[in-house]
Amino acid sequence: MPNPDETDNAEPLSHYVGNSLDRYLESLNGGAPPTDMYRMVLEQVEKPLLARVLEYNRGNQSKTAAMLGINRGTLRKKLRSYDLDG
Repeated sequence: MPNPDETDNAEPLSHYVGNSLDRYLESLNGGAPPTDMYRMVLEQVEKPLLARVLEYNRGNQSKTAAMLGINRGTLRKKLRSYDLDG
């Protein structure tokens, strides 16, 4: 997986998140506004982040926690909450 800083055309992750949020809000098309959007966005980002970093580290939770900057207990709790622990 290439490092975004090493790819000539790469945009920062925030660029893609911003574009996705724009599309989501546009898709509401004047309908009922979402509630608890902060939680929804964090969950949508956190689950694939945990899954990809854990996969990168071949299932090693200690390395994954260190890479994410969280302790292993917190990682394990998050993995269980997203059903990624098995």
